[in-house]
Amino acid sequence: MLSDKREQVLNFITRFIERKGYAPSVREIAKGCNINSPSMVQYHLNILEHDGYIDRDPSIPRSVRVVKEKPTTITVPLLGTIAAGEPIPVPLSDSWTAIPHELIEVPFELVLGSTNVFALKVKGASMIDALIDDGDVILLQKAETAEDGELVAVWLENESETTLKRIYHDLGRIRLQPANQQLKPFYHDPNNVKIQGKVVGVIRKT
Repeated sequence: MLSDKREQVLNFITRFIERKGYAPSVREIAKGCNINSPSMVQYHLNILEHDGYIDRDPSIPRSVRVVKEKPTTITVPLLGTIAAGEPIPVPLSDSWTAIPHELIEVPFELVLGSTNVFALKVKGASMIDALIDDGDVILLQKAETAEDGELVAVWLENESETTLKRIYHDLGRIRLQPANQQLKPFYHDPNNVKIQGKVVGVIRKT
């Protein structure tokens, strides 16, 4: 499933080619899709090409071609590590918009129906009863709200830390519950807890 921005880029390219008979330039894509920099356009084009939505020759200007066949995998940005145990600091955890250093390819069925998906590598074993172990990679859909019992990545503002837990709204407090019977829950003021994403899939370590 494409993110909203990459779907916008793909649609812009398709309409541009249909209207003019040739592909848009990087600058035209940036302007047409309200993207701030050419490097961010290249980032989206790289993923679209990797996922099979477009084909192009980097040595030839305006060589982008839309591929009609439906790809079977999707490229997801791996943005860092998240703790499944005691919360640990993660750089830029309050903003998942940075260009990642690594991209991973996952089957479509793992994120079917989800958009704005990103990945984090799990550190710790507090979620083993949810079948998420140390070294696994979780796939998350970006979100700011969640229902009780959902498995979420949360940013703790006062501590500048992030953690992976089940969330519950408990008498004016937020309870972050490990999925491990040997560990106790954490309680926080609601203003201190910022939901970053909801788990939609897990890639087991090999």
